[in-house]
Amino acid sequence: MFGQKQTMVDPSRALPGRDTPIPVPARHEVLGTPLTPPYPEGSAIADFGMGCFWGAERLFWELGAENGVITTAVGYAGGFTPNPTYEEVCSGRTGHTEAVRVVFDPRRISYTDLLKVFWEGHDPTQGMRQGNDVGTQYRSAVYYHGDAQKAAVEASRDAFQPALTQAGYGPITTEIAPAGPFYFAEGYHQQYLSDAKNPNGYCGLGGTGASCPVGVARTTG
Repeated sequence: MFGQKQTMVDPSRALPGRDTPIPVPARHEVLGTPLTPPYPEGSAIADFGMGCFWGAERLFWELGAENGVITTAVGYAGGFTPNPTYEEVCSGRTGHTEAVRVVFDPRRISYTDLLKVFWEGHDPTQGMRQGNDVGTQYRSAVYYHGDAQKAAVEASRDAFQPALTQAGYGPITTEIAPAGPFYFAEGYHQQYLSDAKNPNGYCGLGGTGASCPVGVARTTG
């Protein structure tokens, strides 16, 4: 009954939300690390929206701690309603997209490497949808932390567009904006597709098959 809203809600008509954050588990189901701050000194944060956040989060935690991923979490970003619930986000009346937060060690994995996973892991040309998942909460988005990340996102987008065009896809519709509040999603969404929860659960995420060039405006933070 939700998920059919394809037009961003006007901020004045967004749901009021609440002051209290939604509680989340203390530790990552797979990596065993804390989901919420404080994060280790020297770590960096990347926030991505690429459709249903279950499969998106799995793409990043599977990179592994040995490759510099400290923790991952799913939540809601880019909207107006404080501390929204999943049902509220799915109504299209909060303005949020389903997002995954990746906390990483930039000495071991670069932000550019994470961008490659982002671009290749979904179809960034679909507007307010991702496959059969329709609505503003499924839009492609990158919320950057600082000027270096912004430059890397824009450069990688511009480098990826020719590959998508050659493969028959249209213009990239990904929202690129400064990172605002990230509201952690309910505990049952965190690491939803892990072996301990739903190893065979639904994942509608699918890439385009196009390869995103790396090394353009490379940045570590």
